[in-house]
Amino acid sequence: MTDADATVSGEKLQKVLAASGMGSRRQIETWISAGRVKVNGEPAHLGQRVTLKDRIEVDGQRVRVADNRTQEILIYNKPGGVVCSRRDPEGRPTIFDNLPERKGGRWVSVGRLDIQTSGLLLLTSDGQLANRLMHPSTGLDREYAVRVNVKLEEEALDALREGFEIDGEWMNFSDIRFYNGSENNFWYHVVLLEGKNREVRKLFAAVGCVVSRLKRVRYGPVVIPSWLRSGQWASLTVADTRQIYRMLQLKYSPPRHKKSHVPRNRIAKTSCLIPYPKLSSRLSPELSTRGSKRSAADTTRTGS
Repeated sequence: MTDADATVSGEKLQKVLAASGMGSRRQIETWISAGRVKVNGEPAHLGQRVTLKDRIEVDGQRVRVADNRTQEILIYNKPGGVVCSRRDPEGRPTIFDNLPERKGGRWVSVGRLDIQTSGLLLLTSDGQLANRLMHPSTGLDREYAVRVNVKLEEEALDALREGFEIDGEWMNFSDIRFYNGSENNFWYHVVLLEGKNREVRKLFAAVGCVVSRLKRVRYGPVVIPSWLRSGQWASLTVADTRQIYRMLQLKYSPPRHKKSHVPRNRIAKTSCLIPYPKLSSRLSPELSTRGSKRSAADTTRTGS
């Protein structure tokens, strides 16, 4: 039995597909319930266990699990005007158009940014990692650079930290700081713990500001490097990737170079991580298998 056989043999179907980069576990569970997944020609069921000898298909396309177990993380500097959907019915460019091709698997986006929002997106070949990175229980925050038309008084800054009930949800910044600006262009850096749908724009609107530019600059410990231009992507180094897996209490196996889907010249030359608090006291031991009652998919409409 090979190492891959030992790893996959007898594992739950949704875990195997997530590890292959097909999507997060929550997404895959939805696909299974909808009848989109088959094992050996028969509709799959939740909790079903599979081995490498089984033929697994998603939407009629075979998934070759053994070929897709590399654990890689991409950083992408999303430009405005690009959507985060895998396919867009209006024909607009998507974040997946220029990413390296994965045979049989695919890149999973860690959260989303709306079409107008630019900046840092993480993508990974490991659906289990994507789920852990997105899940509210993990406690990873997100930082944005925001340009607005008004310089705020201290009272308004305090109100944004305290929060507002907007559209039936409580929204607030865990931190907000003035950066620079003059006339009608003032820059702030804000931090969110989850990133609900259009949360940044809604919060500034609540204090009478209009957001004219919004860019995500950090996701947890990962920062967007100055050398990564708009529209470009790069793979995190093995050291950075290992550190993220360790921080999130997931097993990491460095890929052999011949199995990597990323050209060597597209691997980051420097670290893209900053010092970050340990998460061990906040992680639930059941997070990677069950999660909370709130689906991780609910948190993928991040902070635009």
